[in-house]
Amino acid sequence: MSSPDPSDRLSATLELAMELLRRPSVTPDDQGCQALMTERLAQLGFHIQPLPFGDVENFWAVHGHHGPVLAFAGHTDVVPSGPEAHWEYPPFEPRIDDQGMLCGRGAADMKGSLAAMLTAVERFVSANPDHPGRIAFLITSDEEGPAVDGTRAVVEHLREAHERLDYCIVGEPSSAQRLGDTIKNGRRGSLGGVLHVHGIQGHVAYPHLARNPIHQIAPALDALAREHWDAGNDCFPATSFQVSNLRAGTGATNVIPGEVQATFNFRYSTEVTQQALRDRTEAILDAHGLDFSIDWTLNGEPFLTREGELVDAAVHGVEDVLGYAPTLSTAGGTSDGRFIATLGSQVVELGPSNGTIHKVNERIRATDLDDLSRVYEAVLDRLFTKGNA
Repeated sequence: MSSPDPSDRLSATLELAMELLRRPSVTPDDQGCQALMTERLAQLGFHIQPLPFGDVENFWAVHGHHGPVLAFAGHTDVVPSGPEAHWEYPPFEPRIDDQGMLCGRGAADMKGSLAAMLTAVERFVSANPDHPGRIAFLITSDEEGPAVDGTRAVVEHLREAHERLDYCIVGEPSSAQRLGDTIKNGRRGSLGGVLHVHGIQGHVAYPHLARNPIHQIAPALDALAREHWDAGNDCFPATSFQVSNLRAGTGATNVIPGEVQATFNFRYSTEVTQQALRDRTEAILDAHGLDFSIDWTLNGEPFLTREGELVDAAVHGVEDVLGYAPTLSTAGGTSDGRFIATLGSQVVELGPSNGTIHKVNERIRATDLDDLSRVYEAVLDRLFTKGNA
């Protein structure tokens, strides 16, 4: 079908996903997505706590009174669509196409997961109104943006309030080839830097009167790129160093520049600390005799949730519903899980396919959302109704 006909019978999960997808909630504008979610959660008896910070809308919602807390975490914001003319269908007019794919910006990342979480909880709470443990939602509209006033700020609020958060499922699109084939149980750390190497500007015909910082930085960057930072471990690959941008020059072809700037990033394992990476980087630059400064940015520490209650429940939930065992992985970029893990929480990421995230024509298999909702419900069942709470 090119667009959903009102007479077509969609599941509750798909109906909610489409309602969320119609809202052009480009970071940090929530466009009423969270109000839609909190209205339904309030009907279930959740206590809703709006937590706006700056221009970002967030909320924390809890159901239950005692025992361990399982939080579903996610974001209502999406990245810009880019030129709409490049899309097969308008990005904020969701539809299920002839191949059964749910199309629209945010289908995979991650409004589909939000819909699956909410309907899973609706079914679980309706069937188990006096369930042991507590179920929570931690939702932000700042995951795709600066990520300062979103989950990071909510986590600090929860820390100051001494709020308990034992388990967390982040709905990021973790799957590769088919739904549930991969569960992220950790992420590498991300440490960024902007290196400024200072030289002396001059005429290219009189290099003895200048100092070319481009010539100086080249062997230093080569040394950094060749450095063996660590060997990784059984859960993480070796730490990587990558230069993403190099800038210098005045615009003239006959001028030696006075400065060169290199932007770089470490994706690092639990085998090394961010302070160790800083110290070793500066030692290498010192050894090359550079006049330099570095602007460091820590984007997130590495985290790892080893096999235990949450990982076991997530793995078995996939097996129970989908009939195959997922692979545990720490690959990929960062997620808001890095902030939540600082509370001492067990964190996994479990969501739909990531094949089209941030791309033109973002889409996922529509039936995957119903299956994902059942997986989330199975995790709830294993944690709270089978003797684990």
